Amino acid sequence: MLRSLCIALLAGSLSTAAWADEDISKVNGSIRVDSGRTVGELDTVNGSIHLGDNARATSLEAVNGSIEIGDGASAESAETVNGRVSVGARVRISGDLESVNGALTVGDGSDITGKVANVNGTIRLTSAHVGGGIETINGDIDVGAGSRVEGGILVEKPSGWFNSSSKPPRVVIGPRAVVQGTLDFRREVELLVSESATVGTIKGATPTRFSGDTP
Repeated sequence: MLRSLCIALLAGSLSTAAWADEDISKVNGSIRVDSGRTVGELDTVNGSIHLGDNARATSLEAVNGSIEIGDGASAESAETVNGRVSVGARVRISGDLESVNGALTVGDGSDITGKVANVNGTIRLTSAHVGGGIETINGDIDVGAGSRVEGGILVEKPSGWFNSSSKPPRVVIGPRAVVQGTLDFRREVELLVSESATVGTIKGATPTRFSGDTP
């Protein structure tokens, strides 16, 4: 019986190892995950990360590199220090989407459960959902047509290392977009809100209404 139990435990251990999600880490190199593949944590220094269509990862972290997430993919979080983050269509991120210096774009039908935040770089949503709000200091914000944001918008006042850009950030709330919560502007911004959009309380800015698809 003891021999049978040992064989069973060994088989179970080998099976677990075979099915365990692979973590991939690189220095001075990029990471590319093929479409449909399931992996664990992805992190690189001085390199980019590409998560293919319908692939799954635990988290994506880059320093000095961009992150690209293909259509239908999913992850718990994605963040980079210097680089853009591009999210395709129908992507699911259960945590935050962040960059310090880099644009953040979220494609049609994608769902970010956490916040979308950066310091510098445009934040753009295309018919997407963000559950934890949008935050920036110097970045422009474009909440595209049909997008939905819960948790409001915060444009923070620059301080310390984060110097103010030469022009005020431009914040556009597009047609049929919904922003729930407070839109809190702690520095000067240009705020443009579609006549068909729905927004919460606005602090620190006076909105200019526009009709049509774009201001």
